Parts: sequence; C-alpha cells; structure tokens
Amino acid sequence: MKNNKPIFVTQPSLAPLHEYVVLLEGVWARGILTHNGPLVQQFEKEVCAKLSLSNFVAVSNGTIALQMAIKALELKGEIITTPFTWIATVSAIKWEGCTPVFCDIDPDTLNIDPIKIESLITDKTVAIMPVHVFGNPCDVEAIEIVANKYNLKVIYDAAHAIGSTYKGKSLLEFGDISATSLHATKLLNTAEGGGCITKDMELHEKLKCIRFFGHNDRKDIVEDGFNGKMTEVHAALGLANLKHYEEVLADRKNKYSYYREKLSSLDFLSFQTLRIGEPNYSYFPIIFDSEKRLIEAEKKLNANQIFPRRYFYPSVNTYTKILSYQPTSYSEDISKRILCLPLYYSLSMDLIDFIIELIVKDLP
Repeated sequence: MKNNKPIFVTQPSLAPLHEYVVLLEGVWARGILTHNGPLVQQFEKEVCAKLSLSNFVAVSNGTIALQMAIKALELKGEIITTPFTWIATVSAIKWEGCTPVFCDIDPDTLNIDPIKIESLITDKTVAIMPVHVFGNPCDVEAIEIVANKYNLKVIYDAAHAIGSTYKGKSLLEFGDISATSLHATKLLNTAEGGGCITKDMELHEKLKCIRFFGHNDRKDIVEDGFNGKMTEVHAALGLANLKHYEEVLADRKNKYSYYREKLSSLDFLSFQTLRIGEPNYSYFPIIFDSEKRLIEAEKKLNANQIFPRRYFYPSVNTYTKILSYQPTSYSEDISKRILCLPLYYSLSMDLIDFIIELIVKDLP
C-alpha cells in the first residue's frame, strides 16, 4: 500500500455538517452568541444525561477549567501533580499562584504513583492534581485515602477522560473537582472547550460564577472570577457531536484493540497497563525499548506521510525555563520512548494495517 495523504495522530470526530448547520440557524435566529445562552445550558444538561453526571459547567477550554477548579477551592500553596502530562496542567497551577510539585508515575499505568505521593507532602501542600493519562483511570481510591489523611483537595485533570469509567460511574465524578477538555482532539469535542464537574452543589454554583467574571444570577459580583464562558457556536458543535458519542467511543475501542492484538507479539514494544476501571481508548500509545528504535520507527512512518506523536515528550519537569528541575526517573525515561499512533473515527482499517506493517517490518 502507498499513502500520499498526510495521516496525523488524530482528527476531530465531527457530526455531519447539516446537523451542525441546523443548530447554527437557531443561533442566528436568536442573535444570542454567548453569556450562558440556551445551547450552552442544553449542552450541559445533555452531557449530564449522557454521562450520568451530577452536573457540568461548560467553559471555554480545559486549561481554564483547571484554573477555575483551583480558584473555586481557594488554593494557595503546593499542588502535587504528575510530570507525565501536557504543559497545561502545570500552567494552570502556576497561573493560579500555586507551586507544582512533581510525583513520579507508575511505569505501567503511566499515571501518578499513589505510593509516592505521601513522601512529597509538606506543610505547604494544599492539593493533589493527578492526570488520567490517555483516559486510563488513576487509582482514585488510593489517592482519596492519602488526601483524606492529610486533609488535601483533589482536582483531577480529566482532559482525556470523557467516556472513562470506574465501578460503573463516570471517571469525571471523582475528586473534589474534575476538569475535562472538549478540544478538537478529544473523544467529544466543541472545537475548543472544557468543563468542570463536582458533586458539591455549593462548589458547582461557585464555578458558574467564576466563569462569568464572578457574577451571580442577580448580576452581583460575588466571586473573584474571569471570562471562562463557552459560546453558543461551540455548544452547538458539542450538541451535534454528542449524538454520535457512543459510536465514536465504540470505534476507538475496536481500533485500539486491533492495534494491540497485531502489535503484541513484538518484543521491543510494551503498552500502557489498563489496571483500574474502563478507559475510553482515546489514544494508542506504544512504548519502545529504546529511544533509538522509536526515532527509527518515527522516521519510517513519516517517510510514508504518517505522523504519530511523541506524547508526552519531554517530561514536563524538564522544562527548566519555567520550572526548577525536580527529578522523576520513570517519567523522564518513558517520555523518551513513547509514541502515540494515529487513532480516530475516520481512520480506515486499511491504513491501520499499513501503519502496523511499517512498524513490524524491517525495524532492527
């Protein structure tokens, strides 16, 4: 097989255009584009119904969702998080005036290692911010035990976790607040967007105020807020895409399973361990036995117009221009050897077979 069209690590899962246009026609007719419009409210309700959530506060992006969570919990101090993540996790902590402290990962699950958290707790520690890496559930029970022991808040960076579950419940229901992303690359997208989820109704109301400059329903300023609003245009795309959510979720799982089955015999590859709960299979990472072999595979794929992603690379704790270096050996090692292969709804099985063939054949 020869491939001449660029194949990237992901593509947005999009509803048929006419379904989106119908919703936009309503936006044009009403002339309401923002300020908690009717489609934003409808989107929040439908997300709650689809995922069995207590509530959902739709916001402009996942980074803002993390910042809102920190602000709503009124945190000032050290927040223990993972270095194996996207820079937004750390950016949100820093923008809210807190200090990130890095806890190394479990080299199998790639999530924060709960066993290592306790040794990093000081009198300045105020919270733990784990990441459900690639939608793989963290050990939420172990993290909760540590948090309760030291009276710490837990904010989950659940950017990847829409569709992931634990003991039959949405993974977004755990922690004091979960912050998720609705970015174009996510399983469910609004092009740009995010959301905050909490079971605490007082916190829920506080989050709604924060996203709109601190206004309450009577337009009084009752919180120190900012502009985190989702627009009607973005909510319309979310509503259109939500109708196809189950189909997209099932497709990711099928393709993930196929990749893994076909590549599992290669002794130079290993895979993320799916130990707890049910992930959403939104990414397919492979871990090479050396960075050299990864680079060789990447070059071979690129030569055939296939562009996987070294995700997450480098380990965030090594961004020394914005952070003081804190060593985390597992994260630093795995970040050099991990590659996410293309995985998305419109990716054909023929192209997946071609990608597999390129990895299997001729690599030393």
